Amino acid sequence: MTEEKKDGGARCGCGGSGESCCGGPGKWIWIALAVAVAGVLIAKNVGKQKEAPAATPTATETRASAEGPGAPSQGQALPRLVDLGATKCIPCKMMAPILEELKKTYVGRLDVQFIDVWENPDAGKKYGINVIPTQIFYDATGKELFRHEGFFGKEDILAKWKEFGVELVQ
Repeated sequence: MTEEKKDGGARCGCGGSGESCCGGPGKWIWIALAVAVAGVLIAKNVGKQKEAPAATPTATETRASAEGPGAPSQGQALPRLVDLGATKCIPCKMMAPILEELKKTYVGRLDVQFIDVWENPDAGKKYGINVIPTQIFYDATGKELFRHEGFFGKEDILAKWKEFGVELVQ
């Protein structure tokens, strides 16, 4: 892209030469630095994308960790809603009464579970979540049907179950 000036010096496409040309040699240092930083950032993100997401726990794994008042005692397989959040997160606090109501209203027909990922950070990794709250819908065999990130109202939750053919008539 250079052409010879009549006085023998190199000339670039901008019409200048030497220090005044295209910002001088200091500009190229900044460009090289910017390219290097961009390369490092891209390499880091590619490494993260290549990592396989954590395997979603099976129904048996989560039910075993959820043994307690809300877990089915007969060992029967139920559709399951897992809400991953934190007790101090505002949208999660808004979800809490909805989850409690679902747990009480549909006992024996729906397994509802809350996991605090701030108290149990490994759970967030295990379920592969990025945002809290996250609701994960599983069928009775433990197959994940749907994920939702953010607040999810009771009517929306019930409509989603109905969409999957799970009738939760009161």
